[in-house]
Amino acid sequence: MSGWLAIAGLGPGDAALVTPEVTAALAEATDVIGYIPYVARVAPRAGLTLHPSDNRVELDRARHGLDLALAGRRVVVVSSGDPGVFAMAAAVFEGVEQGPPEWRAIDIRVLPGISAMFAAAARAGAPLGHDFCAINLSDNLKPQAVIDRRIRLAAEADFAIACYNPRSKARPDGLTAAFAIVRAVCADDRPVLFARAVSTPEEHLRIVPLPEARAEMADMRTVVIIGSSQTRVIAGTRFLYTPRSAA
Repeated sequence: MSGWLAIAGLGPGDAALVTPEVTAALAEATDVIGYIPYVARVAPRAGLTLHPSDNRVELDRARHGLDLALAGRRVVVVSSGDPGVFAMAAAVFEGVEQGPPEWRAIDIRVLPGISAMFAAAARAGAPLGHDFCAINLSDNLKPQAVIDRRIRLAAEADFAIACYNPRSKARPDGLTAAFAIVRAVCADDRPVLFARAVSTPEEHLRIVPLPEARAEMADMRTVVIIGSSQTRVIAGTRFLYTPRSAA
């Protein structure tokens, strides 16, 4: 029996936001691999082996999945959101590139999911309605100087900026630094969206002007979207949007 490996996005949290394509792959799978809380979102059943693992072992996780697929298993490697956005798709392909030649012949598919930034933007309105970028504020895999430079250049280019992994106990100051860089470049009160645990019962959205934005308003379950100079809140509503055109 030929094995395969699917890298699947489970969306932001609500089961209704998991795509039918991902649901079908999970129904066929013999093995599901992923970070502990993401694997916990997959219902156990006969014939399915769950392989939860801790954070920061993405390459080990990818190699495990590739070995299983090579042995004929039907493997789904799960991520939250979209697997191609700061998630497991890149780790799997990194494993393929670095690994034995036979891994390159495995049937590998990437099954997209709804990214946290798109779920957050949809809840708030359309803050990503014009040019935007996404920046991971974690310095686990890149130097803080690289993050700072990218934030500064994005602010200078007047992108709306979606910030992933904004603040953790180990990294309490990264978001503070990002806000300081944007304020130094952009002397205005553009809106900032804090969208926590979107599509779950713990969902909470908050919009504040840039001068009032504080790192303490976010945690690792929060996506922070810093608007461009054109992003605005519609008076009398809860909606935030960036117009489709720029002068």
